[in-house]
Amino acid sequence: MRICLLLCATLLLAACEQPSAPLYLPSGEDYPETLSAWGVLQQRDGQLQPARGVLPYDLNTPLFTDYAHKLRTIWMPEGSHARYAEERFDYPVGSVLSKTFYYPLDAQGRLLRSEQQGPEAVHLKRVRLLETRILLRQEQGWVALPYVWDDAQREATLDWAGASFDLALHDEAGEGLVVDYQVPDANQCAGCHEEQAGKGVQPLGPKARHLNKDFAYADGTANQLQHWQSIGFLQGVPADLASVPRNALWSAPREGESLEHQARSYLDANCAHCHNREGPGRTSGLYLDPDTPLSIAYGLCKQPVAAGKGSGDRLVDIHPGAPGKSVLSFRLHSTDPSIMMPELGRSTSHREGLEVIDRWIASLVSDC
Repeated sequence: MRICLLLCATLLLAACEQPSAPLYLPSGEDYPETLSAWGVLQQRDGQLQPARGVLPYDLNTPLFTDYAHKLRTIWMPEGSHARYAEERFDYPVGSVLSKTFYYPLDAQGRLLRSEQQGPEAVHLKRVRLLETRILLRQEQGWVALPYVWDDAQREATLDWAGASFDLALHDEAGEGLVVDYQVPDANQCAGCHEEQAGKGVQPLGPKARHLNKDFAYADGTANQLQHWQSIGFLQGVPADLASVPRNALWSAPREGESLEHQARSYLDANCAHCHNREGPGRTSGLYLDPDTPLSIAYGLCKQPVAAGKGSGDRLVDIHPGAPGKSVLSFRLHSTDPSIMMPELGRSTSHREGLEVIDRWIASLVSDC
């Protein structure tokens, strides 16, 4: 009997350590009620980790979300791959992207306000998990699904209506910051991910210029684009990576990355999914994507279109040499829901990121 019990316990433990295969759901709307049913993440050795066959990834300059840290993963069905394109990869049906939002805890168990410096281990006793967003590529297109974690951090449940959390963050010096953290509902997810108006949800982060960086994998450090190609996740990556666009690291620029490149990379990650010539923000005439030259179209000495009080009595979107006279700076600093940009995804301003933006505007030399 004792041998049998030991054998059963061993088999049970082995079963717990083996992640289930990621879910393949090419069509239909029978989406899992729980995150665990997707099989893309597992809790093992006290950590939240990608399951076997699921690849973690990171971005050069990511979207700011009230200082939340993020664990990003991607999975594709066996034998399938994405096709490289400079602007938007063509992902195969069945692809699953996940993004988990969390805050690290300090020694007193308080939520830390800190900048995430690349990928990090998600130790369940040292973080507070809030949500995981799933992007699923189906035959009819992409669908966005929000999952909210329970207090015990054992499971996240599909919540079409989203959720909200009143959070108190602290930095290492003890300074506090109150955050009204919002888990977007399904419609808000779709709205932010509609990069081309009327063409449905699209992934925003995993593009060439965001992914073109090194990542420390378990078997060594490699460029993400080259690694994706080497494992069969991606085809068509140019042999010469110097020809592939690359966003700057806004917070810790690499050698040769200018202040302008930092600032424009930040605006690309936080604004360009709306403010491009095909996006929901196209009627503003303000285009903050990398293909738009530094010109009136990019906001330089450009008068805002129907901004109302959102202009803050500033006359132009970007006033060279004067962030205090620039509508762009005013709206990025604001936390008023009727003024602030981006409209969703934050309840506080990103002090460190906006310091880069304001310093760049101050460095510009031109006359309006």
